[in-house]
Amino acid sequence: MRITPTPEFMLEPVLEPNSDAGTSRDAIGLGQSAGEGLNTRHGTILTLEDISVSFDGFKALNNLNLYIGVGELRCIIGPNGAGKTTMMDVITGKTRPTEGQAWFGETLDLTSLSEVQIAQAGIGRKFQKPTVFEALTVFENLELAQKTDKSVWASLRAKLSGEQHDRIASVLETIRLTSSVNRPAGLLSHGQKQFLEIGMLLVQDPQLLLLDEPVAGMTDAETEFTAELFKTLAGKHSLMVVEHDMGFVGSIADHVTVLHQGSVLAEGSLEQVQADERVIEVYLGR
Repeated sequence: MRITPTPEFMLEPVLEPNSDAGTSRDAIGLGQSAGEGLNTRHGTILTLEDISVSFDGFKALNNLNLYIGVGELRCIIGPNGAGKTTMMDVITGKTRPTEGQAWFGETLDLTSLSEVQIAQAGIGRKFQKPTVFEALTVFENLELAQKTDKSVWASLRAKLSGEQHDRIASVLETIRLTSSVNRPAGLLSHGQKQFLEIGMLLVQDPQLLLLDEPVAGMTDAETEFTAELFKTLAGKHSLMVVEHDMGFVGSIADHVTVLHQGSVLAEGSLEQVQADERVIEVYLGR
């Protein structure tokens, strides 16, 4: 028996979605090619078309259209209850849409794949609260996260290859945890745990990263480093960042999508969406 969440109804202005928003493939990064094994001939790594999700008659997503380009860094903003988490649940297979289509590349139908299959296909998700193995060292967390056979027998016999060691070393340098490689993850700061979890995704070499409020609870210095990190990762990977910190969004975003009541309300540069009267009314305030 599947239990569906009961939504909290919020009194918000009812606004018509932007008919032009989220309905074209004019995403940043089009024309690039993704890694081997994924067909992205049109330069689009993620396609959501007419996606609706209903919970007991309540539409958490309402005919949502969204296109993410290969190598793009897209920021998703919007008020609580706008559908941001549900959208990521659809992309990762946690929630099945009531209507619509979801494609990874040109040929992988996300609505027909399991969560495990979607992760193996190259989509990694980071939740707001870091989920690392606190009793294990930083190195052991990265070792466990690699794309390998996770069966008991294979795990008992597992021995890292030189290439795998090099990959972990590269990720440690990227997330600035080389000096903490043998430190138990439970002793890391909140921000360092966030970086470790990002590293655990990177060792799997995903083509699309979904990052939910990655700088929540971070210090200013950690937030600044996260911005640098994401800009470095963009191009090598496609990133979808859900965030409320507008200062952080402004430091990384080329393209911003605003969700409201399960649909795309506005889309464009940060300056464009900040100047949109509807966005100001439902999210930014005056």
